[in-house]
Amino acid sequence: MTVGIRPKPPVKWAGGKGQLLWQLAPLFPSEYHVYHEPFIGGGAVFFHLLPERACLIDKNNELINCYLVIRDNLDALIDDLKQHVNEAEYYYRARAADPEQMDAVSRASRFLFLNKTAFNGLWRVNRQGRHNVPFGRYKNPKILDEPNLRLVHAALKKAEIVSGDFAKVLEHAERDDFVYCDPPYDPLSETAHFTSYTSDAFDTGDQERLSEVFKLLDERGCRVMLSNSDTGLIRRLYSAFDIQVVQARRAINCQADKRGPITELVIRNYD
Repeated sequence: MTVGIRPKPPVKWAGGKGQLLWQLAPLFPSEYHVYHEPFIGGGAVFFHLLPERACLIDKNNELINCYLVIRDNLDALIDDLKQHVNEAEYYYRARAADPEQMDAVSRASRFLFLNKTAFNGLWRVNRQGRHNVPFGRYKNPKILDEPNLRLVHAALKKAEIVSGDFAKVLEHAERDDFVYCDPPYDPLSETAHFTSYTSDAFDTGDQERLSEVFKLLDERGCRVMLSNSDTGLIRRLYSAFDIQVVQARRAINCQADKRGPITELVIRNYD
């Protein structure tokens, strides 16, 4: 990897931590064995830390397939990405295609194309698990960013990549490992739900289950850090741990005047 150049997240992901890294960096542990991220998403924290060893988990099968292909079959992916065109008719044809009928490379290529050309660069699926974001009408989206993909490929060579529920982290994390959790956030209001990356919504029961996983990791001797909304539920679930407040800017909202600064919580089991 070129010295001094870090990869950028290869996908745009709602709630990505790129804008918050300057606030999060002082809160990361200075030492740990293996890095674990059970909601990898766009991977901004992973690509910032570039740990020597990592285990990356996500429930979104399209995302995980994409990371696996970037890691294991990058040249074929680059060749396939060259075919895509930024046109509405082509976009909707690609969106309608069934990824389950594709090989891994074609599936990853479709996923990246849709992510780069969808409205707001958003990945969202309906209850049937099908991508349902309209065409973004961007003039010149960067569908193929080969230099960055090669940096991402090099970083992922050091990582185990796992498809599955966040609780799978319990099968991998050990004492003195670092686990960073960036789950779907607890909504600030009844109308604030983000319609999901997967066909299963992340509800209060999942937030409670995640807090139990956090506690189990703490008991195991892991260093654990979690980001979430500044809500009563989250403060209650993690009241026994260190809670820090950071300032974020919500970028995904249909009303521009509601994309302003907002407080978020960072919970840690270490100082």
